[in-house]
Amino acid sequence: MWQYALLLVAILLFNGCDSKPSEAVPEDSEPAPVERRLSLKVGDTAPNFKLWDLHGQQISLSEYRGAVVFVNFWATWCGPCRVEMPAMETLYRTFNRNDFEILAISTDPQGTAVTKPFKSELGLTFPILHDSDYRVGLAYGARSLPMTFLIDRRGIITHKIFGARDWQSPEAKELIQMVLDSK
Repeated sequence: MWQYALLLVAILLFNGCDSKPSEAVPEDSEPAPVERRLSLKVGDTAPNFKLWDLHGQQISLSEYRGAVVFVNFWATWCGPCRVEMPAMETLYRTFNRNDFEILAISTDPQGTAVTKPFKSELGLTFPILHDSDYRVGLAYGARSLPMTFLIDRRGIITHKIFGARDWQSPEAKELIQMVLDSK
């Protein structure tokens, strides 16, 4: 388990908190299994995962099939992650829970010890899940933080967004609405 945390630290030190990763898988190559794939692409099916939330409940991505899901990889120590969280909360409150969900996946090795006070401090209401060994992050190819994947109602990745964004901007709301409206 500690090896994954060490790998995450090495990757982030090499790439930085908000840098863009290089594509290591050639476009014309055969898709590798999720565990070996370095980076998911727009148009790929989002791999299912099961992670624990702050209340000790296991949450899976497949529970939200039929809704648009905003999957955000982040950490409490990541400055850009901290900056975008209040805007994510605004976005979360804008859309109906039956149609839109945010799953904020913390990569903090300390788990709830750091995420619970963080959530309370910022007044966040969206689910915070824990990927302290970074298995899901690696499967998704989230090699920098923050990193967001928008997943449509069918479970397809429609957008892969590197770095922090102003999620309360009109453009961000239009983007979410566009994914909500797509068939």
